[in-house]
Amino acid sequence: MSPEPDFSDPAGTWNQRFAGDDYLFGTEPNTWLREHAGVWAPGQRVLCVADGEGRNSVWLAGRGLRVSAFDIAEVGLAKARRLAAARGVAVDFRHADCDGYAWPRGTLDGVAAIFIQFADPALRERLFARIVDALAPGGTLVLQGYTPRQLEYRTGGPPIASHLYTAALLREGFAALEIAELREYDAEIHEGSGHHGRSALIGLVARKPALR
Repeated sequence: MSPEPDFSDPAGTWNQRFAGDDYLFGTEPNTWLREHAGVWAPGQRVLCVADGEGRNSVWLAGRGLRVSAFDIAEVGLAKARRLAAARGVAVDFRHADCDGYAWPRGTLDGVAAIFIQFADPALRERLFARIVDALAPGGTLVLQGYTPRQLEYRTGGPPIASHLYTAALLREGFAALEIAELREYDAEIHEGSGHHGRSALIGLVARKPALR
């Protein structure tokens, strides 16, 4: 298991965690994202939130999507750009934190939010609101996170209960969206050294209502 993150210095912490030659969470996309990416068609605009070393954004770009991604860690972004170049795809990578990113308003066909549980409750409230605001009518959010039972497994994610997700929390946080799927489940995941082993997961797919 990788060292537990220190959220008091997020940029420094994540730059250090991404400093190795290996990709901390691997170079393949998250399984929940892979299974649900069919909600978006080639040519549509998708944003990957805090995408680190680029495994999800690069994979989505390879499916013909127009992908943007941001992260707080410059070291991670440099590795993401190398991965994109190696795969022959283009991603609009930006260096920013969740509050500093220039969020679009009402124009995205999709948002991928995969294990963004560095966010404490106050940041999470702002982040969820920005995700909803960024989606165009009919746009779809695909989200994956850990539930509080992950504190027992300790195979990834923050060891802080307030950062973890329950179904009720996600229903409240995304009350403006129409939930297509919301599932709590246990699974073996193997995403580099950062996420490895039996895990307590929750996945969400939710759409912004279309204009009538």
